[in-house]
Amino acid sequence: MTMPVDPVKGPPRPSLPAEPVLLLTPGDPAGIGPEVAVAALLRSGQDAVVVGAAEPFSTQARKQGLAVVQVDTIEPGKGVRLLVPTDQHEPVEVASIRLAVGACLDGRADALVTGPIHKGRLAARGFRHPGHTGFLGALCGTDEPVMAFVGGTLKAALVTTHLPLSQVPAAITRSRVLKVLRIAQRALALDLGIAHPQIAVCGLNPHAGEGGLLGMDELERIQPACNDARAQGIAIHGPMSAETAMRWGATGRVHMVVAMYHDQALTTLKTLDFGASVNWTLGLPIVRTSVDHGTADDIAGKGLADPGSMVAALELARRIVAQRIRLQS
Repeated sequence: MTMPVDPVKGPPRPSLPAEPVLLLTPGDPAGIGPEVAVAALLRSGQDAVVVGAAEPFSTQARKQGLAVVQVDTIEPGKGVRLLVPTDQHEPVEVASIRLAVGACLDGRADALVTGPIHKGRLAARGFRHPGHTGFLGALCGTDEPVMAFVGGTLKAALVTTHLPLSQVPAAITRSRVLKVLRIAQRALALDLGIAHPQIAVCGLNPHAGEGGLLGMDELERIQPACNDARAQGIAIHGPMSAETAMRWGATGRVHMVVAMYHDQALTTLKTLDFGASVNWTLGLPIVRTSVDHGTADDIAGKGLADPGSMVAALELARRIVAQRIRLQS
């Protein structure tokens, strides 16, 4: 049974132990997930329970010199432990995510860091979600989780995610924009400890619609949502042109940019910080971070993959858990 999330009050925050348990799912066994997971754990020196297929993670661990102990339970402990899902009714990467989310929801674990999955391969095997974010939302009982990214000083949250561009305008509603603004503000304040979060909001159209000359989306839906957020005490700037909003985010003038569609934010963020940025899911009752890249099948197993994004994802997850512990102390 999943626990629904109130988008206003935010996700419930269970008691956290003195020794947090971090879970890591390497993702698709055929991609670079297992090797970047091993390399990142070595580089960061963090304790974690890896939930996934025994191979090729174990092979990579031996190859890179990472000590791993196989376990059959999730509990606090030192070092890197490997837990292999026993459910054979779905792809191992899906079963791993399901098991890990369940452990976070019931309090056995405190955060989840995920490696890349291959959406096309999973879809061919009957997986009905377009990616991690929707699946995580379904498992956690919220149908509108917020996809966000952290890259250097730039943080960006998305109003819409994996949609054809032609479908984006209809998906940008006043209520959806307001929900993203509220969830983003709460995450910045409670999970990152930012006292007075400042948020820049992108328009959908060039020059944020130029007062209606280049489109009415801003005047009809985005601006009213911004006004609603301001009335609730959230510090909002905009809607403004996307290039201005992203520059404000990159230079630290605001703490987060809320973008209307996927590439509006990700083009800038990945240009500035690809390979070290983090996918951060907001609006869930669990802590979840992930890498900013795909499975990169062409270099899998060749020792060429850069673990920087996985290192950053592990560090952000630890930072959020530590902040939650501070709030409860």
